[in-house]
Amino acid sequence: MRDLITSNDPVLLNFVQVLLKDAGIDVAVFDGNMSSVQGTLGAVQQRIAVPDDVWTQARRLLDEAGLGQWIVE
Repeated sequence: MRDLITSNDPVLLNFVQVLLKDAGIDVAVFDGNMSSVQGTLGAVQQRIAVPDDVWTQARRLLDEAGLGQWIVE
């Protein structure tokens, strides 16, 4: 798995998950529990990760959706 985006924005996180799943890309969310425990401090961001072999495809999909600025390089 490779990180694709990091954020604490629940709308962005949900949108990206739906976008990727609709494209048939498996998605894993990491640090979701840590993010909710720490509250609004923003110290721990949630990470959306995809399998290494589809990372380029997922990146292209986010770029086409206008979300390229969120991609972790």
